[in-house]
Amino acid sequence: MATANKGSNPKVGGVRFSATQVMEGSSSHVHFDEKLHDSVVMVSQEKEGDFLVKVGFLKIMHKYEITFVLPFVQLLGKDIYAAPLTNLNLTVTNITLASEATGYRVKCEYVAHKEGVLREEMVLCSKTNSNASIRVVVQARVMDRHHGTPMLLDGVKCIGAELEYDSEQSEWPGFD
Repeated sequence: MATANKGSNPKVGGVRFSATQVMEGSSSHVHFDEKLHDSVVMVSQEKEGDFLVKVGFLKIMHKYEITFVLPFVQLLGKDIYAAPLTNLNLTVTNITLASEATGYRVKCEYVAHKEGVLREEMVLCSKTNSNASIRVVVQARVMDRHHGTPMLLDGVKCIGAELEYDSEQSEWPGFD
């Protein structure tokens, strides 16, 4: 009968080196047991029929172009548009129907305006059925400026840094 050491936890995922690498000291090949995370924007459908789009880590006060594909929604049809947004941090710039099999390709711009887990909402409406719409929530984890540069997911592209006030670099006269 096998026994476990008290206080030991089984390892899930990790890095494994081959015997030749350990003996030779070579570090050119590293094998990961499990894929740590997906590297693309994740789109999932919620219970109510709405969609959640997870775009990963972003950096505060930076502007991003985010592109993702939503599945085709029969109720909306082929011709859809984004309802005017009340939120200035998220702007839908383009929506096209790739195909009914593929779905809608949505492109938007997003300004990461504060730290933390942020959820911004857009509503997509049918041009042919005035009663048909879906809600799409874009979720991002926004890092402060002191935590480095995040690795962006496929479908997310940094298109600029917003100006921010930094008191240490103030050019105001008389404050030397």
